Amino acid sequence: MGAQTRGGARMRLSTVLVSVAVMAMAMAATTARAQLQVGFYDTLCPAAEIIVQEEVSKAVSGSPGTAAGLLRLHFHDCFVRGCDGSVLLASTAGNQAERDAQPNKSLRGFEVIDSAKTRLEQACYGVVSCADILAFAARDALALVGGSQYQVPAGRRDGNVSLAGDTNGNLPPPTANVNQLNQIFGSKGLDQRDMVALSGAHTVGSAQCSSFDSRLYSYGPNAGGQDPSMDPAYLATLTTQCPQAGAPAGTLVAMDPVTPNSFDTNYYANIVANRGLLASDQALLADNTTLQQVTGYTTSPDTFQADFAAAMVKMGAIGVLTGTSGSIRTDCKVAN
Repeated sequence: MGAQTRGGARMRLSTVLVSVAVMAMAMAATTARAQLQVGFYDTLCPAAEIIVQEEVSKAVSGSPGTAAGLLRLHFHDCFVRGCDGSVLLASTAGNQAERDAQPNKSLRGFEVIDSAKTRLEQACYGVVSCADILAFAARDALALVGGSQYQVPAGRRDGNVSLAGDTNGNLPPPTANVNQLNQIFGSKGLDQRDMVALSGAHTVGSAQCSSFDSRLYSYGPNAGGQDPSMDPAYLATLTTQCPQAGAPAGTLVAMDPVTPNSFDTNYYANIVANRGLLASDQALLADNTTLQQVTGYTTSPDTFQADFAAAMVKMGAIGVLTGTSGSIRTDCKVAN
Protein backbone atom coordinates (compact mmCIF):
# COMPACT_ATOMS: atom_id res chain seq x y z
CA MET A 1 0.00 0.00 0.00
CA GLY A 2 2.81 2.38 0.95
CA ALA A 3 4.68 1.49 -2.24
CA GLN A 4 1.54 2.12 -4.27
CA THR A 5 1.09 5.46 -2.55
CA ARG A 6 4.68 6.47 -3.22
CA GLY A 7 4.35 5.32 -6.84
CA GLY A 8 1.15 7.36 -7.22
CA ALA A 9 2.90 10.36 -5.71
CA ARG A 10 5.76 9.99 -8.16
CA MET A 11 3.30 9.81 -11.06
CA ARG A 12 1.49 12.92 -9.82
CA LEU A 13 4.82 14.72 -9.39
CA SER A 14 5.85 13.69 -12.91
CA THR A 15 2.55 14.99 -14.29
CA VAL A 16 2.99 18.26 -12.43
CA LEU A 17 6.53 18.67 -13.75
CA VAL A 18 5.40 18.05 -17.32
CA SER A 19 2.56 20.56 -16.89
CA VAL A 20 4.97 23.14 -15.48
CA ALA A 21 7.33 22.61 -18.40
CA VAL A 22 4.52 23.04 -20.91
CA MET A 23 3.29 26.18 -19.14
CA ALA A 24 6.82 27.61 -19.07
CA MET A 25 7.19 26.95 -22.80
CA ALA A 26 3.88 28.65 -23.53
CA MET A 27 4.82 31.65 -21.37
CA ALA A 28 8.20 31.94 -23.09
CA ALA A 29 6.54 31.88 -26.52
CA THR A 30 4.03 34.52 -25.43
CA THR A 31 6.83 36.71 -24.05
CA ALA A 32 8.81 36.35 -27.28
CA ARG A 33 5.84 37.40 -29.39
CA ALA A 34 5.29 40.38 -27.09
CA GLN A 35 8.89 41.52 -27.61
CA LEU A 36 8.41 41.54 -31.38
CA GLN A 37 6.45 44.41 -32.89
CA VAL A 38 4.54 44.97 -36.11
CA GLY A 39 6.07 48.03 -37.76
CA PHE A 40 9.35 47.65 -35.87
CA TYR A 41 11.29 49.34 -38.69
CA ASP A 42 8.80 52.12 -39.42
CA THR A 43 11.15 54.76 -38.01
CA LEU A 44 14.44 52.82 -37.90
CA CYS A 45 14.39 51.91 -41.60
CA PRO A 46 11.06 52.85 -43.27
CA ALA A 47 11.87 51.10 -46.56
CA ALA A 48 12.86 47.78 -44.94
CA GLU A 49 9.77 45.72 -45.76
CA ILE A 50 9.39 47.33 -49.19
CA ILE A 51 12.95 46.40 -50.14
CA VAL A 52 12.47 42.78 -49.07
CA GLN A 53 9.18 42.60 -50.95
CA GLU A 54 10.80 43.93 -54.13
CA GLU A 55 13.62 41.39 -54.02
CA VAL A 56 11.23 38.52 -53.33
CA SER A 57 8.89 39.61 -56.12
CA LYS A 58 11.78 39.77 -58.56
CA ALA A 59 12.97 36.29 -57.62
CA VAL A 60 9.54 34.60 -57.63
CA SER A 61 8.53 36.16 -60.94
CA GLY A 62 11.65 34.65 -62.49
CA SER A 63 11.26 31.28 -60.76
CA PRO A 64 7.94 30.52 -59.01
CA GLY A 65 9.49 27.65 -57.10
CA THR A 66 11.54 30.17 -55.14
CA ALA A 67 8.43 30.95 -53.07
CA ALA A 68 8.40 27.46 -51.59
CA GLY A 69 12.14 27.70 -51.03
CA LEU A 70 11.81 30.86 -48.96
CA LEU A 71 8.99 29.38 -46.87
CA ARG A 72 11.10 26.31 -46.15
CA LEU A 73 14.17 28.41 -45.38
CA HIS A 74 12.28 30.31 -42.67
CA PHE A 75 10.89 27.05 -41.25
CA HIS A 76 14.31 25.38 -41.10
CA ASP A 77 15.79 28.46 -39.47
CA CYS A 78 13.17 28.65 -36.73
CA PHE A 79 13.24 24.95 -35.86
CA VAL A 80 16.99 24.96 -35.19
CA ARG A 81 18.22 27.38 -32.48
CA GLY A 82 15.09 29.50 -33.00
CA CYS A 83 14.42 32.21 -35.60
CA ASP A 84 17.88 33.76 -35.45
CA GLY A 85 19.07 33.57 -39.06
CA SER A 86 21.60 30.85 -38.18
CA VAL A 87 20.60 28.75 -41.21
CA LEU A 88 22.05 31.50 -43.42
CA LEU A 89 25.57 31.30 -41.97
CA ALA A 90 28.15 29.67 -44.23
CA SER A 91 30.43 26.88 -43.08
CA THR A 92 34.01 27.78 -42.19
CA ALA A 93 37.24 25.79 -42.17
CA GLY A 94 36.61 24.78 -38.58
CA ASN A 95 32.85 24.39 -38.56
CA GLN A 96 30.12 22.79 -40.66
CA ALA A 97 27.10 25.08 -40.49
CA GLU A 98 23.39 24.19 -40.48
CA ARG A 99 22.95 24.89 -44.17
CA ASP A 100 25.38 22.07 -45.03
CA ALA A 101 23.71 19.46 -42.82
CA GLN A 102 22.02 16.67 -44.77
CA PRO A 103 18.40 17.84 -44.16
CA ASN A 104 19.32 21.34 -45.39
CA LYS A 105 21.32 20.54 -48.51
CA SER A 106 18.27 21.09 -50.73
CA LEU A 107 17.39 24.49 -49.23
CA ARG A 108 17.11 27.33 -51.70
CA GLY A 109 16.52 31.07 -51.64
CA PHE A 110 19.76 32.14 -49.96
CA GLU A 111 20.58 34.50 -52.82
CA VAL A 112 17.26 36.32 -52.37
CA ILE A 113 18.05 37.02 -48.72
CA ASP A 114 21.57 38.14 -49.66
CA SER A 115 20.25 40.54 -52.32
CA ALA A 116 17.77 42.07 -49.90
CA LYS A 117 20.46 42.37 -47.23
CA THR A 118 22.85 44.15 -49.60
CA ARG A 119 20.22 46.75 -50.43
CA LEU A 120 19.19 47.14 -46.79
CA GLU A 121 22.77 47.75 -45.67
CA GLN A 122 23.01 50.51 -48.26
CA ALA A 123 19.74 52.05 -47.09
CA CYS A 124 20.09 51.54 -43.33
CA TYR A 125 23.47 50.20 -42.30
CA GLY A 126 23.44 47.73 -39.43
CA VAL A 127 19.73 48.03 -38.68
CA VAL A 128 17.74 45.16 -40.23
CA SER A 129 18.52 41.65 -39.05
CA CYS A 130 18.89 38.65 -41.32
CA ALA A 131 16.33 36.83 -39.17
CA ASP A 132 13.73 39.53 -39.85
CA ILE A 133 14.54 39.51 -43.57
CA LEU A 134 13.78 35.77 -43.59
CA ALA A 135 10.44 36.30 -41.84
CA PHE A 136 9.43 39.10 -44.23
CA ALA A 137 10.57 37.12 -47.26
CA ALA A 138 8.52 34.04 -46.30
CA ARG A 139 5.41 36.20 -45.87
CA ASP A 140 5.93 38.00 -49.18
CA ALA A 141 6.69 34.80 -51.08
CA LEU A 142 3.52 33.23 -49.73
CA ALA A 143 1.40 36.19 -50.89
CA LEU A 144 2.85 36.00 -54.40
CA VAL A 145 1.63 32.41 -54.88
CA GLY A 146 -1.85 32.89 -53.46
CA GLY A 147 -1.41 32.88 -49.70
CA SER A 148 -2.99 35.38 -47.35
CA GLN A 149 -0.97 38.49 -46.58
CA TYR A 150 -0.32 38.89 -42.87
CA GLN A 151 1.58 41.27 -40.63
CA VAL A 152 4.99 40.15 -39.40
CA PRO A 153 6.04 41.27 -35.92
CA ALA A 154 9.75 42.15 -36.14
CA GLY A 155 12.66 43.00 -33.91
CA ARG A 156 14.56 39.70 -34.12
CA ARG A 157 18.32 39.84 -33.79
CA ASP A 158 20.80 37.45 -35.35
CA GLY A 159 22.62 34.56 -33.76
CA ASN A 160 26.26 33.91 -34.53
CA VAL A 161 26.37 30.15 -33.97
CA SER A 162 25.43 27.60 -36.62
CA LEU A 163 26.18 23.90 -36.12
CA ALA A 164 25.20 21.17 -38.57
CA GLY A 165 24.69 18.77 -35.66
CA ASP A 166 21.91 20.94 -34.25
CA THR A 167 19.61 19.84 -37.06
CA ASN A 168 19.48 16.34 -35.57
CA GLY A 169 16.11 15.76 -33.94
CA ASN A 170 14.91 19.31 -34.56
CA LEU A 171 13.67 18.99 -38.13
CA PRO A 172 10.80 16.56 -38.82
CA PRO A 173 11.93 13.74 -41.14
CA PRO A 174 9.84 12.88 -44.21
CA THR A 175 9.06 9.51 -42.62
CA ALA A 176 7.58 10.94 -39.40
CA ASN A 177 4.24 9.74 -38.03
CA VAL A 178 1.74 11.98 -36.22
CA ASN A 179 3.16 11.25 -32.78
CA GLN A 180 6.67 12.17 -33.93
CA LEU A 181 5.40 15.32 -35.65
CA ASN A 182 3.50 16.36 -32.52
CA GLN A 183 6.61 15.80 -30.40
CA ILE A 184 8.88 17.88 -32.64
CA PHE A 185 6.39 20.70 -33.15
CA GLY A 186 5.39 20.59 -29.49
CA SER A 187 9.01 21.03 -28.45
CA LYS A 188 8.89 24.37 -30.29
CA GLY A 189 5.72 25.52 -28.55
CA LEU A 190 3.47 24.67 -31.50
CA ASP A 191 0.38 22.54 -31.04
CA GLN A 192 -1.15 19.89 -33.28
CA ARG A 193 -3.39 22.39 -35.07
CA ASP A 194 -0.34 24.50 -35.89
CA MET A 195 1.44 21.39 -37.14
CA VAL A 196 -1.33 20.38 -39.54
CA ALA A 197 -1.70 23.96 -40.81
CA LEU A 198 2.05 24.44 -41.33
CA SER A 199 2.24 21.09 -43.13
CA GLY A 200 0.10 22.81 -45.77
CA ALA A 201 3.25 24.58 -46.95
CA HIS A 202 3.77 21.37 -48.92
CA THR A 203 1.07 22.53 -51.30
CA VAL A 204 3.88 24.37 -53.11
CA GLY A 205 7.37 23.28 -54.00
CA SER A 206 8.98 19.94 -54.75
CA ALA A 207 10.87 17.09 -53.13
CA GLN A 208 13.81 14.92 -54.06
CA CYS A 209 13.13 11.26 -54.87
CA SER A 210 15.21 10.20 -51.86
CA SER A 211 12.60 11.80 -49.59
CA PHE A 212 9.92 9.27 -50.50
CA ASP A 213 11.36 6.47 -52.67
CA SER A 214 11.26 4.07 -49.72
CA ARG A 215 7.47 4.14 -50.17
CA LEU A 216 7.96 2.98 -53.76
CA TYR A 217 10.56 0.25 -53.42
CA SER A 218 11.41 -0.69 -49.83
CA TYR A 219 8.24 -0.40 -47.80
CA GLY A 220 7.19 -2.82 -45.10
CA PRO A 221 8.79 -5.41 -42.84
CA ASN A 222 10.47 -7.21 -45.74
CA ALA A 223 11.83 -3.91 -47.09
CA GLY A 224 10.84 -4.80 -50.61
CA GLY A 225 7.28 -3.65 -51.08
CA GLN A 226 5.26 -0.60 -52.01
CA ASP A 227 3.23 1.51 -49.60
CA PRO A 228 -0.34 0.13 -49.77
CA SER A 229 -1.75 3.42 -48.48
CA MET A 230 -0.70 5.21 -51.67
CA ASP A 231 -3.12 5.56 -54.57
CA PRO A 232 -1.95 2.96 -57.17
CA ALA A 233 -2.14 5.36 -60.12
CA TYR A 234 -0.13 7.98 -58.24
CA LEU A 235 2.39 5.35 -57.17
CA ALA A 236 2.83 4.26 -60.80
CA THR A 237 3.46 7.87 -61.85
CA LEU A 238 6.06 8.31 -59.13
CA THR A 239 7.93 5.15 -60.10
CA THR A 240 8.24 6.62 -63.59
CA GLN A 241 9.60 9.88 -62.25
CA CYS A 242 11.86 8.16 -59.72
CA PRO A 243 12.91 4.78 -61.19
CA GLN A 244 14.39 2.19 -58.85
CA ALA A 245 17.65 2.26 -60.80
CA GLY A 246 18.00 5.87 -59.78
CA ALA A 247 16.61 9.17 -61.02
CA PRO A 248 18.83 11.62 -62.91
CA ALA A 249 20.73 13.99 -60.65
CA GLY A 250 18.64 16.95 -59.61
CA THR A 251 15.28 15.25 -60.24
CA LEU A 252 12.51 16.95 -58.29
CA VAL A 253 8.88 15.90 -57.92
CA ALA A 254 6.10 18.40 -57.27
CA MET A 255 4.61 18.11 -53.80
CA ASP A 256 1.23 18.90 -55.35
CA PRO A 257 1.08 17.63 -58.96
CA VAL A 258 -2.14 19.57 -59.64
CA THR A 259 -1.21 23.16 -58.76
CA PRO A 260 2.49 23.03 -57.74
CA ASN A 261 2.95 26.80 -57.62
CA SER A 262 -0.36 27.82 -56.05
CA PHE A 263 -0.84 28.11 -52.32
CA ASP A 264 -4.20 26.37 -52.02
CA THR A 265 -5.81 23.41 -50.26
CA ASN A 266 -4.96 20.81 -52.89
CA TYR A 267 -2.32 19.42 -50.53
CA TYR A 268 -5.10 18.32 -48.19
CA ALA A 269 -7.27 17.05 -51.04
CA ASN A 270 -4.32 14.96 -52.20
CA ILE A 271 -3.94 13.43 -48.74
CA VAL A 272 -7.63 12.51 -48.63
CA ALA A 273 -7.17 10.85 -52.04
CA ASN A 274 -4.12 8.93 -50.71
CA ARG A 275 -1.80 11.05 -52.82
CA GLY A 276 0.33 12.56 -50.09
CA LEU A 277 3.90 12.51 -51.41
CA LEU A 278 5.84 12.13 -48.16
CA ALA A 279 5.03 9.52 -45.55
CA SER A 280 4.70 12.38 -43.05
CA ASP A 281 2.03 13.95 -45.27
CA GLN A 282 -0.06 10.80 -45.61
CA ALA A 283 0.34 10.13 -41.88
CA LEU A 284 -2.09 13.00 -41.19
CA LEU A 285 -4.87 10.71 -42.40
CA ALA A 286 -4.03 8.00 -39.85
CA ASP A 287 -4.98 10.03 -36.77
CA ASN A 288 -8.64 10.87 -36.19
CA THR A 289 -8.01 14.42 -34.94
CA THR A 290 -5.64 15.38 -37.75
CA LEU A 291 -7.94 13.66 -40.25
CA GLN A 292 -10.78 15.97 -39.22
CA GLN A 293 -8.59 19.03 -39.66
CA VAL A 294 -7.33 17.84 -43.05
CA THR A 295 -10.82 17.18 -44.38
CA GLY A 296 -12.06 20.45 -42.88
CA TYR A 297 -9.48 22.42 -44.83
CA THR A 298 -10.57 20.83 -48.12
CA THR A 299 -13.98 22.43 -47.75
CA SER A 300 -12.89 25.68 -46.07
CA PRO A 301 -9.90 27.30 -47.80
CA ASP A 302 -10.39 30.52 -45.83
CA THR A 303 -9.98 28.65 -42.55
CA PHE A 304 -6.76 27.10 -43.79
CA GLN A 305 -5.35 30.45 -44.93
CA ALA A 306 -6.19 32.05 -41.57
CA ASP A 307 -4.77 29.14 -39.57
CA PHE A 308 -1.60 29.05 -41.65
CA ALA A 309 -0.96 32.77 -41.26
CA ALA A 310 -1.52 32.57 -37.48
CA ALA A 311 0.80 29.55 -37.22
CA MET A 312 3.49 31.35 -39.22
CA VAL A 313 3.42 34.29 -36.80
CA LYS A 314 3.58 31.87 -33.88
CA MET A 315 6.44 29.95 -35.48
CA GLY A 316 8.28 33.20 -36.20
CA ALA A 317 8.58 33.83 -32.46
CA ILE A 318 10.37 30.57 -31.62
CA GLY A 319 13.54 31.24 -29.63
CA VAL A 320 13.97 34.78 -30.93
CA LEU A 321 16.82 37.01 -29.81
CA THR A 322 15.67 40.54 -29.02
CA GLY A 323 16.86 43.67 -27.24
CA THR A 324 20.58 43.36 -26.54
CA SER A 325 20.78 39.63 -27.27
CA GLY A 326 22.45 38.53 -30.48
CA SER A 327 23.55 41.11 -33.02
CA ILE A 328 22.75 42.53 -36.45
CA ARG A 329 24.91 40.75 -39.01
CA THR A 330 25.92 42.97 -41.91
CA ASP A 331 26.49 39.91 -44.09
CA CYS A 332 24.00 37.10 -43.52
CA LYS A 333 26.59 34.46 -44.43
CA VAL A 334 29.18 35.64 -41.89
CA ALA A 335 29.06 35.74 -38.10
CA ASN A 336 29.93 39.02 -36.39
